[in-house]
Amino acid sequence: MEPVPAARGTLSKMLPDLESLRCFEAAATTLSFRGAARRVGLSPAAFSERIRRLEDHLEVRLFARTTRRVALTAAGARLLPQARRALEEAALCVPVAREETGELPVELVIGTRFELGLSWLTPALTPLRMRAPHRTVHLYMGDTPALEERLVRGELDAVVFSARLTRAGLDYVTLHPEDYVFVGAGPVVSEPGGVEEQTLLDVSADLPLFRYLFDALPHVTHWPFARREYLGGIGSLRLRVLEGAGVAVLPRYYVRDDLAAGTLVRLLPDVALQADAFRLVWRQGHPHAASLERLAEDLKALPLQ
Repeated sequence: MEPVPAARGTLSKMLPDLESLRCFEAAATTLSFRGAARRVGLSPAAFSERIRRLEDHLEVRLFARTTRRVALTAAGARLLPQARRALEEAALCVPVAREETGELPVELVIGTRFELGLSWLTPALTPLRMRAPHRTVHLYMGDTPALEERLVRGELDAVVFSARLTRAGLDYVTLHPEDYVFVGAGPVVSEPGGVEEQTLLDVSADLPLFRYLFDALPHVTHWPFARREYLGGIGSLRLRVLEGAGVAVLPRYYVRDDLAAGTLVRLLPDVALQADAFRLVWRQGHPHAASLERLAEDLKALPLQ
């Protein structure tokens, strides 16, 4: 047998094994050693030993663990996207070697806001699977800033949101237009000055939703709201508006049934608010960019609800 060159032997000693990377990826995704152990079919003790051996092999700490939580270290966050690429490439070895035809299995982790995830993307999972049986879509739900950070760190393959993109290095496909309405429990307000006794409700102090109305009426420099209240999500905003606790700018699709039932009314009905669009956004150079583009086309075919 031909001897292995010294350089190649040294390299092989430096390579982490794929099972250890699979355990690391599962723990980094779930941020739970117990949940990750179930996911890869190991006992908690065997799983912890896998992670310990990988950390010893790499000579870095990948996780910061306490009795209550698991978090990635800076080294773990750097390793995660590379580990995922390594696992994805390794998964192609068998079909490539066998020259198998057809579409290869692919798993995509898609992040989105809670409300959109519950109203649209969760019901979309079955029709998406029917359109592409080889594709598995996992959902992760959170607020927009957290979604964007996880996307940039490589913890999500893509996100669906309507936030304005300010970061470089992102690709996207526009899915559906998103228009907005200014709503309250009544009565109808026809002039900006009519809100002087109302509480303005929004998700945060920078008023990202009210901005769609504010920018539509640039000549109005003063909005005499009695007070402001911030609630962190459009689901909470809708409930407060239905209670009569204030007024808010909300996505039309999200309050369509309330408007039809008359439990909410459009305020300033003659004003056309600025619009936006939902996009599927991913990092440039993503190894599954073609699959993400296909997913975007399939999402376009599913009505927003």
